[in-house]
Amino acid sequence: MNKLGNIIVILVVVVLFASSFIFIVDERELVIKRRFGEIVKSDYEPGLHFKLLIWNDILKFPRQILTISNPQELFLTLEKKNLFVDFFIKWQVEDAAVYYNATGGAEFIAAQRLLEIVKDGIRAEFAKRTVPEVVTAERRELMDDMLNAVRMNAKELGVSVIDVRVKRIEFSDTVSESVFDRMRQERARTAAGLRAEGAENAELIRANADRERTVILAEAYRDAEILRGEGDALSAQIYAQAYEKDPDFYSFTRSIEAYRRSLGTSNDLLVLDSEGDFFRYLKKSGGK
Repeated sequence: MNKLGNIIVILVVVVLFASSFIFIVDERELVIKRRFGEIVKSDYEPGLHFKLLIWNDILKFPRQILTISNPQELFLTLEKKNLFVDFFIKWQVEDAAVYYNATGGAEFIAAQRLLEIVKDGIRAEFAKRTVPEVVTAERRELMDDMLNAVRMNAKELGVSVIDVRVKRIEFSDTVSESVFDRMRQERARTAAGLRAEGAENAELIRANADRERTVILAEAYRDAEILRGEGDALSAQIYAQAYEKDPDFYSFTRSIEAYRRSLGTSNDLLVLDSEGDFFRYLKKSGGK
């Protein structure tokens, strides 16, 4: 029994001793191997690897994407206006050896240095743009330009900048009032332009309507005159035919029509010679 126990103890010691010569690299890690403080290898693939117990030590760094948040940083625009900007950074360790030499492997130091690089990039881009350009459509272009410069500088730290996003931009009181005044002026110019365009369209519509009205009235008057002329011609033709059939009766009916229209109306004064031809049918008797 004692012999078996000794064998087990020896096996455990051998396993522990052997395990001190191996290390495992996880796919979520970056690893460097040092010999007396000097980096000898850093490009390890995930899996099982070997080391020398006395001469080598292993340092591991996270491979996953990390986040740095930076609230309320002050930046100046081209017009020397102050803007408070909240932004965050997505980054990860890319080169373990460079990362260790630049930061000593301390994530806090890497985050601080990377934050300063990003601030310098944003500061440089804000200084080239006005407030409207920063807060409107050009913000995406601004961030793209800044990100390209930041990624180049971040390589010196052995890290990769995945993205930088602005969460919020706030104005100081003076900038807010200036921006609001400019927005009001722009809206006033837009409204004035729309009103002028509307007035122009209204005048155009009114002119077209007046022209169409004039044309319609002229055509209607033309058609009426044509019809009136045709009616007068037809009437004259009928009168002529009636006169040809019985001139006396025609003269009689025309006189009666004249009596009906001229006599017996109120407030009218008619001065005629009683011996004139107008009253000849009133003087006759016997129905002739």
